[in-house]
Amino acid sequence: MFIRKIFLLLVISLPVFAGVKNLTLNRAINILKKDNLELKVARFNEQMKAYEAKAAKGYNYGKLDLTVMGMRSNDAGNVFGFKLQSREADFGDFGADEFMNNFGACQGGDMQACADMYGKPPSSLNYPDARNHFQTKVSYMLPLYTGGKLTEYGRITQSLYRMSKFDTKKLLNEKIFQTKKAFYDISLVDHYISNLSKIIRNINKLESIVRSMKKEGYAQDIDLLEVQARKAEAQSMYNQAKLNKDLAYQFLSFLLNREVTSIKRMNDIAPMPKFSKRTLEANNIDIQKALLGLKITKMAMKVEKANFLPEVGAFAEYGSADNVLWNDFLDKDAYTVGVQVKWNLYNGGIDAANLEKAKVNYMMVNDQVKLAKKGIALKAKKLKTEVLSANSNIANYKKQLRFAKRVYENYKARYKEGMVSISDVLIKQSKELEVLLKLLTAKNTRNTKIFELEALINKQKSASVYNIERVVKPKDMNSTTTKGERS
Repeated sequence: MFIRKIFLLLVISLPVFAGVKNLTLNRAINILKKDNLELKVARFNEQMKAYEAKAAKGYNYGKLDLTVMGMRSNDAGNVFGFKLQSREADFGDFGADEFMNNFGACQGGDMQACADMYGKPPSSLNYPDARNHFQTKVSYMLPLYTGGKLTEYGRITQSLYRMSKFDTKKLLNEKIFQTKKAFYDISLVDHYISNLSKIIRNINKLESIVRSMKKEGYAQDIDLLEVQARKAEAQSMYNQAKLNKDLAYQFLSFLLNREVTSIKRMNDIAPMPKFSKRTLEANNIDIQKALLGLKITKMAMKVEKANFLPEVGAFAEYGSADNVLWNDFLDKDAYTVGVQVKWNLYNGGIDAANLEKAKVNYMMVNDQVKLAKKGIALKAKKLKTEVLSANSNIANYKKQLRFAKRVYENYKARYKEGMVSISDVLIKQSKELEVLLKLLTAKNTRNTKIFELEALINKQKSASVYNIERVVKPKDMNSTTTKGERS
């Protein structure tokens, strides 16, 4: 019974530990948004900025403090002050009893008493007994006017919170770029492996032909060795491609923070996104951050201007004190209220210099915004040009691949007739493999530029809109391997 329970528990747990299979790009992006560790860290930073903005806003509402103090002292000033705060001070604390005794003696003709009456410090005032003192008070301080400084601080921290959200969005775009690229890389590697498998099969057929011709005396051992060497080379490339595919899956698993064992293959050509200069400036995150930074510098300039204006604050305090904690609280309570105006009239020109510095910083950031707009537009044009160039290369390599395949088939037939050497055949096959590699490299370059462009214009469309999650059926793979121009 116990073994059956363990087996049932393992069966239930299998889906939890198993890797994700047949993963689509849309689902991968949803997992990325939820589970990517770097994005989680960025969102924590967002939360901290939000709390900073909330804290800055709280300064407008002042500060309310409750203070409870307990002390004991025999210091003359402290003891007298304690009695005053407790509303218990009397003439005896000033040495009235000593004064009256000296006064009476002076009236009786004691001249020393007359001298001590005014010249001798009273012992009860200067050497009092130690006293306990407990004070409870509530104090409230409220800024009434700060020249707009607190308001601008609140706006700055709120803008910094928005800036952190832009940073998170930019990181998300980068991770989506990496995820899409991983999907396309895996699809391209799958296609490459498929083509290598076909080439290896062709080499096996060629090896059989050479063996047959060797038996008939039309081929030599060196021909067979040359074919086998080429076969080993192709097999090595095949194994390396599989390792690269495994590495791509590991990177994808790292991005999604979960194991991915297989994906749905996709079209190996990503579509070109449409954009204009206007939409680029409106959506690009770097430009939005630069514009927000310009607003922040303007707010900072207002903060510096506030240093030339007065600050007004209000203060209120209520409490009670006694030598026993909370004894006769209402009978011995007291309050204090007040208003303070503080205005710095001169500080050596520091405020003026800081204001000028803020103005220069604003002008600098304003030019940086213009530079960002032009730089982003130039980068977008550059990426678009590189995509168009890759399109031309892809079309060219497709034609070259189709031609190379036909040449190889022609040379293989001519070899059977003894018209060319096996080296000639293998050279043509090498040409076919070389063009295939160039084609796949051009496609990979093009896709990379497309994804960079999407991240640049901050236009992450869903995979269903792009129709990039079409599963490649077995007949598509066979068609692709027999007609290289579709690759």
